[in-house]
Amino acid sequence: MKKIIQTAGRNKLGEFAPDFARYNDDVLFGEVWNDETLDLKTKSTIVISVFMGRGLTDSSLKYHLQTAKKNGITKKEIAAIITHAAFYAGWPVAWAVFNMAKEVWTEDEPVLSDKDRFQKEIMFPIGQPNDKYAKYFIGQSYSAHVTDEQVPIHNITFEPGCRNNWHIHHADKGGGQMLVCVGGYGWYQEEGKPAQALKPGDVVNIAPGIKHWHGAQKDSWFAHLSIAVPAENGSTEWLEPVSDEEYNQLG
Repeated sequence: MKKIIQTAGRNKLGEFAPDFARYNDDVLFGEVWNDETLDLKTKSTIVISVFMGRGLTDSSLKYHLQTAKKNGITKKEIAAIITHAAFYAGWPVAWAVFNMAKEVWTEDEPVLSDKDRFQKEIMFPIGQPNDKYAKYFIGQSYSAHVTDEQVPIHNITFEPGCRNNWHIHHADKGGGQMLVCVGGYGWYQEEGKPAQALKPGDVVNIAPGIKHWHGAQKDSWFAHLSIAVPAENGSTEWLEPVSDEEYNQLG
């Protein structure tokens, strides 16, 4: 988090009330606002709610609304915050704050695609369409290179309903694959076993020689890190697709 530096206290009250100016700049902003226990969006939400609860709708609130926008609170979020606080702080106060907020959030926010919204949920990039392996997938997938150091890692993202074909990782020694789920909800299945539902934080260890497939659930985007376990003479054998009949029976 970028360190907040405040000088308004000293600029406006430094000579008249030096202690107050120091508390404002060095303690309130220098320590409290820079404490990382709460993120800046949460702190802005708290301050706006407290101002509304006390009926304070002067220029100092507008400053905090402007700060809230800088801290990442969107037009949709500030509208929800003010509406929620209105039931506790009072309807006239909410009207006053809405009028002020409209002067701060003046531009229309861009309409995000489903892909863009999902990208905001995960820490790894979605990357580019996975054209190299598209013939082994049903639906659209994406691939982003993460690293080749020590072991190759890619982030693979599946649109809802997308899944790869049944396949097997072969190796003379070592080999196999690890999946680390990083966003959305998906499926993993080995031949002859029930499909396993996947969620963020799940890890799948796939031994060489095991026929399997993985992909997104019907109504969710899904992303996992694909980690290639070092192997001697490693290769992947791509097999038949997972049929709609098989897939639609899941969940």
